[in-house]
Amino acid sequence: MEWVNETWGREFVFLGFSALASLQRLLFMVFLLVYLFTLGTNAIIMSTIVLDRALHTPMYFFLSVLSSFETSYTFVIVPKMLVDLLAQKKTISFLGCAIQMFNFLFLGCSHSFLLAAMGYDRYVAICNPLRYTVLMGHGVCLGLVAAACACGFTISLVATSLVFHLPFHSSNQLHHFFCDISTVLKLASHQSCLIELVIFMLGVLVLVIPLLLILVSYVRIISAILKIPSSVGRYKAFSTCASHLIVVTVHYGCASFIYLRPKSNYSSSQDTLISVFYTILRNKEFKSALQRTMSKTWFPLN
Repeated sequence: MEWVNETWGREFVFLGFSALASLQRLLFMVFLLVYLFTLGTNAIIMSTIVLDRALHTPMYFFLSVLSSFETSYTFVIVPKMLVDLLAQKKTISFLGCAIQMFNFLFLGCSHSFLLAAMGYDRYVAICNPLRYTVLMGHGVCLGLVAAACACGFTISLVATSLVFHLPFHSSNQLHHFFCDISTVLKLASHQSCLIELVIFMLGVLVLVIPLLLILVSYVRIISAILKIPSSVGRYKAFSTCASHLIVVTVHYGCASFIYLRPKSNYSSSQDTLISVFYTILRNKEFKSALQRTMSKTWFPLN
């Protein structure tokens, strides 16, 4: 009981930007402007999808949910990071760290499974267009989103519980700007190989399984598109997948680099830079992809 009270009463110290102490105010201004722009444009995107009846389709429903996931993901991490850029002491409580880890894992895992659901949506739209409205009805779309969230919740709960039931008696210095799972795990006094293996397998489940489902969808999509005789028809069919493909590339590229590398290749500085990109800048790619998709809806190719 004494160990439990000691652990839950301690703090972690973030060292993510310690090497850039002289630039922290500048970084604060840059990240704040980018974050406000992200929030504003995401609000416009979601409002447009809600208000424009022409966009009340499964594809835009999934894109609006994805946009809300992106906004929530940055909200879990960025405000605390901005405060720390101006603070002398960059700390977070043990409980606060656990809550932050659970939330970002939940949103990140749900994001992966939602991308798989969106791949299935594109497969149905292109390969079974006559049955699209039946196969992708409102109830089905809600069910796919609920399933993605349920998978994300379960995996994040298991992973967070495994990490924070370990003893933390050694250093409390996190070489990151938020409570990333691999960074926190390095501070555990007795790191269990079994727990590390379980967490790695959960990462494989979250990243590899949805990616395989997406690849299966696109193998069938490409096969169907190649059968379209008109080049304009092939272009129109494939262009509906553009936004999804861009988000998938950014998401899996960054996440795989951070979480699926061999342990010997970990670099705290590299992970910090990639995580900044993954947390803030990837949202720009999502918005650009979504805006291109919307422009094709409002101004279709003649």
